[in-house]
Amino acid sequence: MDMNLILRQFAPLIFLFIIFYFLLIRPQQKREKERKEMLNALGEGDQIVTVGGIFGKILDIKEDVVTLDVGDKVKIKVTKSAIGNVIKN
Repeated sequence: MDMNLILRQFAPLIFLFIIFYFLLIRPQQKREKERKEMLNALGEGDQIVTVGGIFGKILDIKEDVVTLDVGDKVKIKVTKSAIGNVIKN
């Protein structure tokens, strides 16, 4: 087979892969990197919202477990991966 013919046949496939990379894969990797940075920057006293919608204040962080104060003497423990957002005051 002629090399030019092979390139013409695979060009649409290569073009589609490039489009998928820039529209789907790369933005997802960027969001994941930002999320990891946010989780690593957590500290005691930060106001957060869990992915389940629970608002709380971080009391303690031990490895992957975060203790939250969610109200009148109510404390819960969640994993770091359950934290959805840090609230800026």
